[in-house]
Amino acid sequence: MSTCFYASNSATGTKSFQQYCLNSANVLSVTAAPDILLATKQSVDELTTDTDVMWILVTGILVFWMQAGFAMLEAGSVRPKNTNNILFKNLMDASLGAIAFWLLGYSFAFGNNRPESDNPGRDNRFIGAGNWALQNYNNDQEYHLFFFQWAFASAATTIVSGSVAERCRLEAYFLYSVVLTGFVYPVVVHWVWSPMGFLSAFYSDDDGNRYLSKNGMIDFAGSGVVHMVGGFAGLVGAIALGPRMGFYGQGEKAEATLKGSNELLCSLGVGILWMGWYGFNAGSTLAAGTGNAINLASKVAVTTTIAAAASAISTMIYSRLVLQHYNLTLCLNGVLAGLVSITAPCSVVEPWASMMIGIIGAMVFVGASRLLKKCQIDDPLDAFPVHGACGVWGVLSVGIFATQSNISRAYGFDNNAVITVNQFGNQVIGIICIICWVVVTMSILFFSLKFAGVLRISPKEEQLGLDVLEHGVPWRHNHAAVERRNKAERKGSSQQVGPRTPVKKASSRGYNVESA
Repeated sequence: MSTCFYASNSATGTKSFQQYCLNSANVLSVTAAPDILLATKQSVDELTTDTDVMWILVTGILVFWMQAGFAMLEAGSVRPKNTNNILFKNLMDASLGAIAFWLLGYSFAFGNNRPESDNPGRDNRFIGAGNWALQNYNNDQEYHLFFFQWAFASAATTIVSGSVAERCRLEAYFLYSVVLTGFVYPVVVHWVWSPMGFLSAFYSDDDGNRYLSKNGMIDFAGSGVVHMVGGFAGLVGAIALGPRMGFYGQGEKAEATLKGSNELLCSLGVGILWMGWYGFNAGSTLAAGTGNAINLASKVAVTTTIAAAASAISTMIYSRLVLQHYNLTLCLNGVLAGLVSITAPCSVVEPWASMMIGIIGAMVFVGASRLLKKCQIDDPLDAFPVHGACGVWGVLSVGIFATQSNISRAYGFDNNAVITVNQFGNQVIGIICIICWVVVTMSILFFSLKFAGVLRISPKEEQLGLDVLEHGVPWRHNHAAVERRNKAERKGSSQQVGPRTPVKKASSRGYNVESA
């Protein structure tokens, strides 16, 4: 049985119509079939390409939407007198980062984006070069890749704002944002995700060999590339800045003095971040119409969901058993810990393994948070425990829970790297390289700013709040919050951590504060 239709045959140059028939085997039964099949194949290829581009654009928008999540989470986690400042930093992360990544960062990350055997530029295994300010994108066919990668770069940069909140000078933060987005982060991207990077699963020399044997380092969506970079940069910044006034380490005193302003905003922020993470992880297939990409993206969405849920439940159980109450903030961070942990292995593990990764991620987060407080390192949003420590765990988990069949479906490699522990070794090498690079480069930046005296605001300025000093917010909006803090200090400890600060008179920086 056949299905027939009439169409004009452009090959004859006439307006006559011919009959075309498809039988049950979908084979055209006319002599013009080759032309029709060729045209059909071209149309299908164009549709596939358009689908892939649209997928990347839509998921990139979801990743950028995470900036709103970070803004809400951080605004709810700081005191009212610094809310305007933390929101302003989020805005500038995206804005300064866009220009820095366009001019330099994308070129350092991908250069000409070609393998070693066909690379016309000066790209090497350490850093990319070429295509500065996207000057080579004249055919309008690759801009979607820049957009997607910029959204990732903005996420990495914003992580640090939580670690340095409430005490970092705005100008110093601007400089950090440009350096991280324009140089430090792109180099790690080049190592892991470009066809030329020495850690990359996509690198191969003229003989088809990788710098790291078999599969290279596998980091599907960025536990290492994005979250470790942001987390360890934040850790260095927190150490260089020192703790906020009133920080006593872990305990009720610090909680009463430095408690965030709005758990509703925190909850909204984490909800937005969880939603955006589907663009982050599933979008990293970089395709939806090609091959089996959309099925892989669907599986990634499932593993991402399970890991986040398992981690949230684990922190809930911990808070009830250890803290003797259900702690909302802890559980919100538990969600993020699970999401960070699953970001690297999301495409190469089974759902049951994603649950284990989420549970262990919760333990890693709680342990790292407690350790920081014991070391008297003040990380207001627990950015390092969530992103740095869980990022390390996420990268390591690939070498533990990934399967040969899943790696074959996601990357096309069919070998025994997981069974022989070769994959675990590659992941460890990648972790060491990323930590060393980020810690060294960011230490040079943050401690240079510290020694120059331009990194941290003064104690008096910190007491009054950055909203008044940096953004011109009327002091009366923050007065009640400042008074509550002073009362908490007087009640909680006889030790005078910092001066109490009634307003005296206006000055060039906004307000002059005099000790009580």
